[in-house]
Amino acid sequence: MRKRPSRALVPALAASALFLAAGCSADPGQGSAAARTPDAGASATTTANSDQPLAVAAAPAAAATSTAVARPGTAGGKARKTSLKVKSYDSHTRRAVISAVAKGTSSPSPTGTPTPAGTATPSRTAVGDVIASAPAPGAPDGLLAKVTKVIGETADGTEVQTAPTTLDTLLGGDDAKGTVPVDPASFDVERLLPDVKVSWAKTGDIHSGPEGTKVPLGSLRVDVATKVATAEGAPASADASVSGFVQVKPEVDFSYGGGASTAATAATASTASGPGEAYLGVSGDWTSQWALKGRAGATAKPVRLPFAKLHADPVLQVGPIPVVVNLDLTCYFEISGDGRVTVDVEQDLKGDFKAGGTFGTAAGWTPVNESHMDSSPVRTSVTTAGSVKAALGAQATVGLYGAVGVTADLAPYLRGEAAGTVTATTPVGSGTKSDVAASGSWALYGGLDLNGTLQIQLAIFGTPVIQHAIPLGTLHREWKLADGKM
Repeated sequence: MRKRPSRALVPALAASALFLAAGCSADPGQGSAAARTPDAGASATTTANSDQPLAVAAAPAAAATSTAVARPGTAGGKARKTSLKVKSYDSHTRRAVISAVAKGTSSPSPTGTPTPAGTATPSRTAVGDVIASAPAPGAPDGLLAKVTKVIGETADGTEVQTAPTTLDTLLGGDDAKGTVPVDPASFDVERLLPDVKVSWAKTGDIHSGPEGTKVPLGSLRVDVATKVATAEGAPASADASVSGFVQVKPEVDFSYGGGASTAATAATASTASGPGEAYLGVSGDWTSQWALKGRAGATAKPVRLPFAKLHADPVLQVGPIPVVVNLDLTCYFEISGDGRVTVDVEQDLKGDFKAGGTFGTAAGWTPVNESHMDSSPVRTSVTTAGSVKAALGAQATVGLYGAVGVTADLAPYLRGEAAGTVTATTPVGSGTKSDVAASGSWALYGGLDLNGTLQIQLAIFGTPVIQHAIPLGTLHREWKLADGKM
């Protein structure tokens, strides 16, 4: 698997980022922002007709390094494609170098190319420009920023000072909505245990993973098999192990409604109060098959063991704007119980899930939390009295601009319990064998928990700041797989 470069701006389990880049031609030292003209290399494709929603789709491979530009507060300053690129970015100083790409080539060149007289042409990047870029050197999660100062020309391009900004400065009064699947081949994988195997399949009959592993198109599968600690005093025959796989077909859900900005004119759009609605979330199909065997050394407090971490930066195309979403998945298993029960169980689980946060001007940010699962037991056996619960799940994190926005934890589980007594009676002086009687009952349950949080960074949409993390709430379902008497 490909190794991803270190990321200075990504929080733990990062998740998800949107990026937009901009460039405009004007001399920063001359005239007002309203008087400056757009970058001569910009595409004629604009978002001028706000009555038509912007299309949302997976960006083509050629758009992986694309940029867009907006100049809020100016006539014709709405977001558009541009020939400028983010050559480099320093996350500590927030300085960026912007260069132009000559037509007909893919190689950036300085925006201030020397003229025959030995002087440089004026910079195309001006104070007030909103720079938005797909992943670039120094900004692996993309870049969304506003130019606050043009520092000068360098051999690589124009150096500028930037400051953070919000998505509404680019989308303004436009509307956009779409659900885009994530290419399973785009994930970088970090294996945390030795016996972890990753498989995926995509169109064109392209497959990766162990020979014979069947994976539906667009899905990513992670297999694991490992021993777990055996309960103290358990016989050798009660060695404990967990094995199985998690298969997911992840999709990113994104929407933006510029209701709060639709009445704003071009001259006041930059001061509009943000979108009328917004949504960010992760969803997809889920399949898992896993088994728990033996007497695990469980404790009352669940013990979680991650076995794989996966990261992807899918690029969406929202009208002329490249939007990069950071998605992280951490696959894990978790065991709790009293360490007395011995089990041999396996179950299949299929369904879907959806988790995220939705914004409306009346209610603010509210959680979305849905899952529909069907399961069937493959093997069921419980012996001795006690209880155990084991989950094989995944934690997903999705966010914008390198800041975590939504964290969702989907944990399908197995729960077994047994209760009973054992009595022995030996007649006094008889020398005969004791009579032993056992009575009791056992039951196995399948279930799932889905929970998570909405984070303060969701204000990147341009919505009011979330004062504290908002719990998604817990979606809890449980069903009986099997039971019996002993």
